[in-house]
Amino acid sequence: MVDKGIRIEGLKKRYGSGDTAVDALKGIDMQVAPGEVVGLVGPSGSGKSTLLKCLGAVIEPTAGRMILGDELIYDDGWKVTDLRALRRDRIGFVFQAPYLIPFLDVTDNVALLLMLAGRPNGEARSRAMELLEALDVGHRAKAMPSQLSGGEQQRVSIARGLVNRPPVILADEPTAPLDSERALAVIRILNDMARKYDTAIIVVTHDEKIIPTFKRIYHIRDGVTYEEAGEGRSFD
Repeated sequence: MVDKGIRIEGLKKRYGSGDTAVDALKGIDMQVAPGEVVGLVGPSGSGKSTLLKCLGAVIEPTAGRMILGDELIYDDGWKVTDLRALRRDRIGFVFQAPYLIPFLDVTDNVALLLMLAGRPNGEARSRAMELLEALDVGHRAKAMPSQLSGGEQQRVSIARGLVNRPPVILADEPTAPLDSERALAVIRILNDMARKYDTAIIVVTHDEKIIPTFKRIYHIRDGVTYEEAGEGRSFD
């Protein structure tokens, strides 16, 4: 089976029922190919967080379809029996805050997901080191999170999101706390990792510093999306 990114068709999410029902998503269509990084932008309350939670199998949509790789995972109901394993094995998450475990060193913070999936500790740590080296934080492998700079913590967070080689990564405001130089460095890393590991990456952002770097952008407003070509501006 060849993973083909993620595709969603007519995705809807309704909260509540009757007169108090709120349609947070009204029929979202989106496709992100392997190796591609797209932006998802929109004002507060537009449905971005709800969409991300649906894509991450954190909440259940009301209707529509989601295809991850070649597998139909949602079609007016979940088509997979173990959502926890789906999130662990096939979806990577990068958040605004790194959320590193303070009592584990950098290597174990990255390797933990593979260990929880049953991989041997040595194999998990070897994979973690491969990513830490690729992200230029290999020299911090034995450091504790409190000893890292903000930029280093975010790189470790990205390594953790990639460690299980997921076909999709969902990045929620990954550059919000960073200055322009570090924000562009994070986006450059995400683009490099997307190409290297054939990963489809969706970046939810309000950050005007990075929006010009996307080649494709989905705008969401009042629960619906429209797509536009981005500038795809160089990082130089």
